[in-house]
Amino acid sequence: MIEEKVDRFLKHKHFTLTGKRLLVGVSGGPDSLALLHLLWKKQKQQDFYLVVAHVDHMFRGMESYNEAKFVEQFCQERHIPFAMKRVNVPEYIERTGKSSQVSSRECRYEFFAEVVREHRLTHIALAHHGDDQIETILMRLTRGSSGTARAGIPFIRRFGDVFIVRPFLVLSRREIEEYCLEHELNPRRDPSNEKDVYLRNRFRNHVVPFLKQENQQVHEHFQRFSEELLQDEELLQELTKEKMNTVWKDKQANRITIDIDAFQAMPIPLQRRGIHLILNYLYEKKPASLSAVHIEQFFSLIKGNNPSGRLDFPYGLKVKRSYRMCHFVFNADSVEEGFCIEANQPGEYFLPNGDSVLLEYTACEEILKDSILLNKKAVMLPIIIRTRKPGDRMSLKGMEGSKKIKRIFIDEKVPLGERDTWPVITDGQNRVLWLPGLKESREASLVNKDENYLLITYKRQNE
Repeated sequence: MIEEKVDRFLKHKHFTLTGKRLLVGVSGGPDSLALLHLLWKKQKQQDFYLVVAHVDHMFRGMESYNEAKFVEQFCQERHIPFAMKRVNVPEYIERTGKSSQVSSRECRYEFFAEVVREHRLTHIALAHHGDDQIETILMRLTRGSSGTARAGIPFIRRFGDVFIVRPFLVLSRREIEEYCLEHELNPRRDPSNEKDVYLRNRFRNHVVPFLKQENQQVHEHFQRFSEELLQDEELLQELTKEKMNTVWKDKQANRITIDIDAFQAMPIPLQRRGIHLILNYLYEKKPASLSAVHIEQFFSLIKGNNPSGRLDFPYGLKVKRSYRMCHFVFNADSVEEGFCIEANQPGEYFLPNGDSVLLEYTACEEILKDSILLNKKAVMLPIIIRTRKPGDRMSLKGMEGSKKIKRIFIDEKVPLGERDTWPVITDGQNRVLWLPGLKESREASLVNKDENYLLITYKRQNE
């Protein structure tokens, strides 16, 4: 019965054992021992390679060591290649400060990776079953997980260069126990699995039995829920990536800028996934301290009436709103250094961001795009290309007096993050001649007939 259910499940997942090189993680408990026994029997019918790996976490002294020897003997009797490692996990916990469950998992998977490399394996088979699936989904929903995390344990996932597969997700714990009895496997039992000190054990010992009273096949419904959620999520993720292509304004390894209006034009389900897409791109590994609270703060920031604002996310990520743009920047407090470039003669002068300013003399009076034309006798060299300074003002074409550059930036809605690096073009008398893309001074309009003019052109790197 169990063999048939597993076969149907693998067929449903379009997964065949033939030709695979499998590592089976075996603790000696009912689940992993049943999986090993079932695969060992199938090996006679299908052509695949099998290796067993066991880790003694050294929590229970001789008791856990004897479990390792039990698994080793089980494999020897069936001529199954066996690899074992004793890892002092209590010492690892003391050194790293991590929990016992996290530490055990990290040490175990590190050994699995070693065995995979040594035997040139393609897959790791683990014995997570349907009741584990119930526990995992309920635990993650209780913690407030989102996205694919709510789907629980996937049947297959990548692990380095190989894949982890779980053929028993379709089975209940009771079915596995019956399989062990039927085949007289006599598995070992870890008494820590009964202690309510662990969250998973509390779900296992109290919540799952209640659900089983309501429906003995509840694990199958949870597995179907998991698969449907993963399929839905895959489609939504693809739609999100497609829509986000209209949202990005700047996308680099440590900074992203998005158009708030384009972002808010997306359906709400895609907005939720969009913010996770941004964070997944920026964080090499999402910090545990990053929570749903941060996501809600982001939505409050972009929906608010205040045109500017700032949030602090874990690991130094700053989220800054500036009018209708939102910037995600690491180390935003280390402001880019200002620049000051003297141009004493015609030529191309490059800015730190890769843009450039081109100076040339010309007899043509035609003004090109992103250019200003100056009477060379009306300005004093050198031409200075620099960032703004406190108190900077400029006289504007068409108006009397002068205006603060700070006020021009505000009126033109220049994002806060760009103001300190916006180029300011002055002459040798420190008269502001031009804010490229924004305003020209009156001096730029005083072009009298001359043999030669000074043409200044601003060239952007991506044009």
